Amino acid sequence: MTQSPRTLILLATLGSAGLLAGAFAFQYIGGLAPCQLCLYQRWPHAAAVVIGIAALATGWRGLAWAGALAALATAAIGVFHVGVEQLWWEGLATCTAGSIQGISAADLLDPTKDVAAVVRCDEIAWSLLGISMAGWNVILSLIFAGLWVKAARRA
Repeated sequence: MTQSPRTLILLATLGSAGLLAGAFAFQYIGGLAPCQLCLYQRWPHAAAVVIGIAALATGWRGLAWAGALAALATAAIGVFHVGVEQLWWEGLATCTAGSIQGISAADLLDPTKDVAAVVRCDEIAWSLLGISMAGWNVILSLIFAGLWVKAARRA
């Protein structure tokens, strides 16, 4: 069965929207605060959603290449994040070292202020079938990238 470029773009767009919704659900319903790399992985998905909406609204299938780039960008960040989680390489200083950057000394010393701990990128907060959220993001984002490329090539 051959899907139209429009259907492929819709699937990829809904996929990124679903992953974003899942990330926000884990954060706000499940109470799992995201690390810095988790936040970075969300931005390309948001871009893919905007690109998908624009492509569907305008009918310009050339935007599918931009959608593929967004999906590949979040997959690349996810690969880096998985490497940090598995201790294959060092992560960003802002999410592996317990940084207090951006917090004033007054806030640190004020017992009435709630200064949240830094969420570490090298600790796996949740996994399914031995694959972390970052790992699932890589797998699904590569599938979405394939959908975007298939749509672009059919345009």
